[in-house]
Amino acid sequence: MSSAERRALLLLLSLGLAGQGVRWLATRPGRPPGEVQLLATLPPSSPAAHRDSILALERPLASGERIDVDRATPNELARLPRVGLALAKAIVADREARGPFGGAQGLDRVPGIGAGLLAVIGPHLAFSRTPRPPVALPDSSRAAALDLNLATGAELERLPGIGASRAQAIVAYRERHGSFSRVADLGRIPGFGPAAVARLSGLVRVQ
Repeated sequence: MSSAERRALLLLLSLGLAGQGVRWLATRPGRPPGEVQLLATLPPSSPAAHRDSILALERPLASGERIDVDRATPNELARLPRVGLALAKAIVADREARGPFGGAQGLDRVPGIGAGLLAVIGPHLAFSRTPRPPVALPDSSRAAALDLNLATGAELERLPGIGASRAQAIVAYRERHGSFSRVADLGRIPGFGPAAVARLSGLVRVQ
């Protein structure tokens, strides 16, 4: 081997060793050569934070833990039993449009929430804000009160404490059992207790 060939071989060996040194400095020892590091180049709130958020959503409620429905985010509300993210977003949208709920009766106004679901999630609910006062009807006299046998679901929703599900329940009861004979018949509908009937007695009538 000539001196020129020896110099060329030494140069190649030197370049190879230099390349290995650069690779070792650029990557952590023990990692496969050429491994792509994606998480290290992304902000902390990207994949890892998203993963942690999903794990938090899947975490069941602890014993005695309550969710403040008047302040919670959709992700927090979605932790409630049988409440998915879509319904949680509907709850927040209703709250932003119509004000805080103030109690389970106020939450009943959200479409998709009825007496059955409220019975399941009730022990996990908390309410920290006062609801807006209901819009008063033009006149509380019997002449201006809503006729239970003629009122539409949209008209019934205007009544205090009557959300979409309760209004639908009134209409469904009327269609199934015929006209109401008296206001007290509301008590036969699941979810209508004596207090709810008493609250509506001056605002509805039966003709």
